[in-house]
Amino acid sequence: MGSWCELLDKLGIAKCFSDAVKQYDKHIVDDATLLKMVNYLGFPLKNIEQSEQLLQKLEKRRWEYAVESIYVARQGHKVFDVVLPQDEVQYMQISLICNAQNIDAEYTQNFIEEKRIGHQIYQRWEIEILTDLEPQYYDVEIETGEKKYLTILAVSPDECYIPEVLKEKKIWGFAVQLYSLTSERNWGVGDFTDLKNFVDMCAEKGADVIGVNPLNVLFHDYPENASPYSSISRLFLNPIYIDVEKVEGFQTSFLAGKEDLLKAVRNSKNIDYTAVYNLKIGVLKKIFSEFIKKKNSVEYKKFRSFCNQYGADLQNLAVYQAIYSEYCKKVYGGWRAWPKELQNPHSKAVADFAKAHENEIEFFKYLQFVAFEQLESVNEEIKQKDLAIGLYRDLPVGLCKDSVELWSNYDLFIKDCGAGAPPDVFFPKGQKWCLGAFNPYTLKASAYLPFIKILRAAMEGAGALRIDHVMSLMRLYIIPDCDEDGTYIYYNFADMLNLVVLESYLNKCMVVGESIGNVPDGFIEKIHERGIYSLSVLWAERWNGAGDFKQPCDFTKRAFCSVGTHDMAPLKMRWFGYDIETMFQLKMISEDERNNQYKGREDERCKLLHALDAAGVWPEDKPRQGDCLFGEGYPNGILEAVEKYVSRSQCEVYLMQLEDVFGVTELQNLPGTDRDKHPNWRHKLPVKMEDYEQNEDFVRAIRAVER
Repeated sequence: MGSWCELLDKLGIAKCFSDAVKQYDKHIVDDATLLKMVNYLGFPLKNIEQSEQLLQKLEKRRWEYAVESIYVARQGHKVFDVVLPQDEVQYMQISLICNAQNIDAEYTQNFIEEKRIGHQIYQRWEIEILTDLEPQYYDVEIETGEKKYLTILAVSPDECYIPEVLKEKKIWGFAVQLYSLTSERNWGVGDFTDLKNFVDMCAEKGADVIGVNPLNVLFHDYPENASPYSSISRLFLNPIYIDVEKVEGFQTSFLAGKEDLLKAVRNSKNIDYTAVYNLKIGVLKKIFSEFIKKKNSVEYKKFRSFCNQYGADLQNLAVYQAIYSEYCKKVYGGWRAWPKELQNPHSKAVADFAKAHENEIEFFKYLQFVAFEQLESVNEEIKQKDLAIGLYRDLPVGLCKDSVELWSNYDLFIKDCGAGAPPDVFFPKGQKWCLGAFNPYTLKASAYLPFIKILRAAMEGAGALRIDHVMSLMRLYIIPDCDEDGTYIYYNFADMLNLVVLESYLNKCMVVGESIGNVPDGFIEKIHERGIYSLSVLWAERWNGAGDFKQPCDFTKRAFCSVGTHDMAPLKMRWFGYDIETMFQLKMISEDERNNQYKGREDERCKLLHALDAAGVWPEDKPRQGDCLFGEGYPNGILEAVEKYVSRSQCEVYLMQLEDVFGVTELQNLPGTDRDKHPNWRHKLPVKMEDYEQNEDFVRAIRAVER
């Protein structure tokens, strides 16, 4: 068993782990699951008894190539290794190139070890670059006479980009689910014009940051698959956010006969994604049919430039969407059920399909062009209004397994598995997200380019980026598709962290790590040391997990804080425990569990009232007049008291949630359910944007935060 345990450690597969519920139970992973994980990572192993042979193969791997695909280092310690035949070492010369410019760099080379393979002796040398280098990516050329070896050196600064304003004062803003915004003018779902108008409102009220849900593209043919955390590509945008009336070439006549439908989707309580999306796409197709004829127009030339800029990634998306539309009604099972020749994006069959469906593919590219233009218009408004941070975007931890990212590069992901989470305080049964997750070995072999791309796409136009489940930089809980339990797979944390810090620096975008759940010991301290902010929510800021609420002075300073998140019940809903009843009615918890949670919630309410009293945050004209515990009503003034309490904390950024402000009593998302059980991602805000400034709760909540 010694070789088996050593193999698992070497591959970064956890043999056991502790969950994040109150007892911190230890879970021992069975060998059958562990054996599957070894194979899923791309290392064929029939049985545990063959562990020693696989270990020996892994030990030899580093001697089979001269350099790694990439080396990621901090500015103060720029080191990489080189493996060369002994007779080539004396000729070794190293040069660095950045942006086509040769860098005059001094370096030292230190012998580490040597190994005989066949008749040849190979030596491994450590190279340390002594010259100061700016944070950037450098092409490294190693010449040994007539031979040349190439690699990349990514040099990371010590700390992420942090806006100067945060060194001077605290700032505040809003966390918004863009789709949920209601207005007199939108077509039944919040859009980029709503977001632009919201920017203006924020600037007027003194808010400097707007957090939004992931804006990534979802399924064209299945609009009801609405989870923004399960996209088909993290590189591109969801066309449903396009304001069609703002698109060049729009004519009101395009809506002829659709007036009643437009009225219906505007007035519906929840978002009718199919009706809204198909309405928008129908009109956009009419606009596109005229647009594509004007090949000499300025707008068309901008479109062609956009297509060239996003190149192969945009082509892959558009081709994938066209094939999906062709086959989704014929076969079940997504791209894996397509004809075999279409499962390979580089096949002749795919090229022939693309040629035969050129107009349709151009339309999908056009949707991205328009969406990018409208989001850029939002960013321009942010610059004009001089918001200190502006957009605070969201990068999902994974993506739908039936996605263009997996289709176009399946080997990059852990096969036959999905990302999830073990039990924690908020989700005691754990979560099976079924999201595609990077394979740490093929990701490194690709020089981390796919990871770098999604970082850059998410940072586009953003002043801050939320990395969903930031612990995935170190480890990710992976569950085989055929099972309910899994284990942790470890990534190269130093590399992943350095790349996040480097991209933050290059894009001038600060980084926030969503770290609610099962957090490894010391993890928060490590990301704080590199300038990554953590995420703080009121319900998690309690001593020993379920004790008294921490006072504002006890919150973490380097954090974005809020009352809750999109996965948690809004303030009023949580107060009454409607979320507990919802889970019971859906048979997600037993009657005993429901009763225990009600008792826990009653204790939480008592402790919250005590904390608000101790902090002296009740509004002067709405002092607390009673306990108002369960069944007795909603405490007068509690919204302002809670907003003032959390915004008064040490955290440098405070985010107000509109669901709390407007007294919403429904969950935006109930993890562990799909739309057949709960209308996730569909709830519209009950107040239209045009009425915000006349809404007493909105006005008073802002006043409480400003104070």
